[in-house]
Amino acid sequence: MSGPTQHYDWGNISGDAPPESTRPERLPVPAHVSSDIGLLVLRLVVGASFAAAGARKLFGVAGGIGLDASAAALAAAGFVAFAGPLAWVLAVGQLVSGVLLVLGLLTPFAAAGLLATKIVAVTVALVPVTSVPLFASDGANSLELDLLLGAGAAALVFAGAGRIALDAGRTYQRRPLPWAVLSLVVGVAVALLVLFVLRR
Repeated sequence: MSGPTQHYDWGNISGDAPPESTRPERLPVPAHVSSDIGLLVLRLVVGASFAAAGARKLFGVAGGIGLDASAAALAAAGFVAFAGPLAWVLAVGQLVSGVLLVLGLLTPFAAAGLLATKIVAVTVALVPVTSVPLFASDGANSLELDLLLGAGAAALVFAGAGRIALDAGRTYQRRPLPWAVLSLVVGVAVALLVLFVLRR
């Protein structure tokens, strides 16, 4: 017969230590360096992609369109009244948050902000319903890259930066779930604000 059920400790925002295990004979699950390397690779790819996109919008480097063309694209997408400020916020936000992901600093918050940008991008592309291709091989302006980068950002919101990062040992890394939920709620709220308040 199996023993009593051991409930998982979800932690809390304060980072207080969990209660002592009721099953001391069970060894804790070790943290593996392979997981940290995997998270490092994910951070580098996702963070560098967003940072490059932000730099291309902000400075027009590497074939980027620059702020004026970014504002024009936002206006065409329905953000007429706030196209200029939104273009600047989007470019700076992607650049700064992407760099933070690469460094592994403030990871859940930076990732949630970047996730918000992809929620907006995918929603604008799909509503009203249009024939936007899913895969890049099916045509230009596909959703594939937006979905992949958004999924990567969402994964980092919950998984955190790993131990090969400047976040190592911080409260939100030691108790990731409550901070991840808080970051996700704020990120989704920002996306909804942009979509339903600033898009007019």
